[in-house]
Amino acid sequence: MEKQKLVLVGNGMAGVRCIEEIIKLAPDQFEITIFGSEPHVNYNRILLSSVLQGRESIHEIILNEREWYAEHQIQLFTGETVNKIDKEKQVLKTDQNREISYDHLIIATGSVPFLLPITGANKDGVFTFRTIEDCRRIMEASKRCNKAIVIGGGVLGLEAARGLLNLGMDVHVVHNGSFLMERQLDQTASKMLQKALEEQGMKFLFEKETNEIVGKSGVEGIRFKDGTEIEAELVVMAVGVRPNVQLARESGIATNRGILVNNFLETSEPKIYSLGECAEHCGIVYGLVKPLFEQGKVLAKRICGQPTNGYVGSILSTQLKISDVKVFSVGNFSETEASKSINLYDGPGGNYKKLVFQDEKLIGAVLYGDIKEQERLLEMVVNQEHVPDGEESTLFQSRKQKENPIVSMPCNQIICNCNGVTKREIINAVQKNGLTDINQIKKYTKASGSCGGCKPKVADLLSYIQSDAFDEPVGVESSMCDCTLLTEDEVVREMQVQGLSSSQGVMDVLKWKNKQGCTTCRPAIHYYLTMINPEYEDKHKDLSDPEGMHMIFQVNNFTCNCEKQSSLDLAGNLEKRFEFLLTPSKVKITISACIHNGPDTITNDLVVIQMERGWEIYVSDLNEQNKGTRGLLYIAETNQKALEMISAFIQYYRESANFMEQIGKWLEQVGLIHVREVIFDDELRQQLLERLDEEVLIRKKLLEKSY
Repeated sequence: MEKQKLVLVGNGMAGVRCIEEIIKLAPDQFEITIFGSEPHVNYNRILLSSVLQGRESIHEIILNEREWYAEHQIQLFTGETVNKIDKEKQVLKTDQNREISYDHLIIATGSVPFLLPITGANKDGVFTFRTIEDCRRIMEASKRCNKAIVIGGGVLGLEAARGLLNLGMDVHVVHNGSFLMERQLDQTASKMLQKALEEQGMKFLFEKETNEIVGKSGVEGIRFKDGTEIEAELVVMAVGVRPNVQLARESGIATNRGILVNNFLETSEPKIYSLGECAEHCGIVYGLVKPLFEQGKVLAKRICGQPTNGYVGSILSTQLKISDVKVFSVGNFSETEASKSINLYDGPGGNYKKLVFQDEKLIGAVLYGDIKEQERLLEMVVNQEHVPDGEESTLFQSRKQKENPIVSMPCNQIICNCNGVTKREIINAVQKNGLTDINQIKKYTKASGSCGGCKPKVADLLSYIQSDAFDEPVGVESSMCDCTLLTEDEVVREMQVQGLSSSQGVMDVLKWKNKQGCTTCRPAIHYYLTMINPEYEDKHKDLSDPEGMHMIFQVNNFTCNCEKQSSLDLAGNLEKRFEFLLTPSKVKITISACIHNGPDTITNDLVVIQMERGWEIYVSDLNEQNKGTRGLLYIAETNQKALEMISAFIQYYRESANFMEQIGKWLEQVGLIHVREVIFDDELRQQLLERLDEEVLIRKKLLEKSY
């Protein structure tokens, strides 16, 4: 089949990450071309401040060398700018008179630094801080200059100022606001940050508006609108960026502040998509790494024709990359009449915590100094976890930890938020590939390869793995069975990519050692073929009892004057809904008519207990250390809502668990918070239920046909 032509305009982090996802999903579907206006391969723009501060080299922030493009047969044009899109002919034109046709076009042109429209902005010695070339020019200029001014007291300005200090310069930060990072911090945390930076040698001028950069040819100083002046030989403007929409706007693609996109990152024009800092989704332009990578995954699935629920936006968090300064914020931490906040302030100890709640949910947080709980708070804000009134202060109590927080961290907890890399994935990569340093971990997992904020944790985890105290043999992923060298995930992926539709076809095409398979792989292949294609029917199997895979429902009713009919009705409805379907492993559900037999005394996968407020639904043990405890999944007010939530939970388990993986082990892998996030979402839950009902109908017809 002839490959489709896919062109990416923009060789930055968002666009290339999308291409990486596309290559994973459909390695042979597209002929890929990438244009980059800079003369470099794909690099991590976020870590330029670390280069300026001397903590990273330019080589260390390269994300994909030229060999990567060649390996994946990607045609790369660097130092070349696309300046016209002919939408009717589906052709691009560049500033080097090159014309390239496309079937699919991704615009990921990023953003451009904002230059203050003031006299003298074009003088020698005035810099923006956006590219590798900017970084190099600033470093070169610092060798002959002593006094520097950074205009802008936001994240980028402070990181640039720290770099200039490291280059031996006298540095003033000029800010038009009354305190630093006012978009990311409250005033208390900002003043603590200012004090710490002043101790490092940074100087600040607040509520100053620049009127003119003075000097005969080069920079000699800055004159403010209030008439005061300050000397300088080098000026860095770090006052923000603007989405680079020029190409899209001139080509007739709808734009506002950014290029307008829908939930599937589609623009107003067919076959043209956009993501990253140039794209505007629901009125928001995202400039942080994690949202851009989330967009990349959605767009990759859309272009490859695979199902996706779309991009629904992101909750933003901020972490400053300056040594010896620890700052974190997430969500909405501004106080309103509808919200309340609690604060913990330890001035002498250098710690400050502020948590903001609304409708018994954590909606925002600011941490300064002690930021160990940042992942937990981020998860709570993202997942809108319920915090009962009066229990808010318990969040200030750090969870029990061993000698190192990384030791007690659950294996399914994410360490690298930008790339969604868990502790388990890092341990597996280290064990499987014999990794010995952070750069190797970054290459294999991408952890610490984006914003760099997780680098200390990755280093701690690596030290722990290499120590005698390490006792978490999470295990290197093994092959499905002795018949093949492929892992279970690899087998499923090949089934989908190659369109394999029979058990024997899987074993033949994937070169099974034992051509008939074994008792381990045969039922697994059958299960996965059924999940991929509900109409799949293996003539050698009894559809009513495929390899013993079925669900077991146990209804407990107790003689304590409890009303039993509701529990009997719920059990009957569940049995009817799932009687024709397979599950990865046997599912045991206890439905209790009253509270007198609570969740701690029952050891099944799902425990449903009738209470005055409705049905409390509990899920299986999350790991061995928590044996005997359970997680509350949901409180359903009615039988119908309980049926709906349990059905969505089981369907998500069916779609994402490995064959023979019990619910408890599955939850340990994916995390209860993630599962709740999926089934609590009205749209996602409805899609799960629709797929479930469709499959029930198909399997019922197949069963009737077999008789």
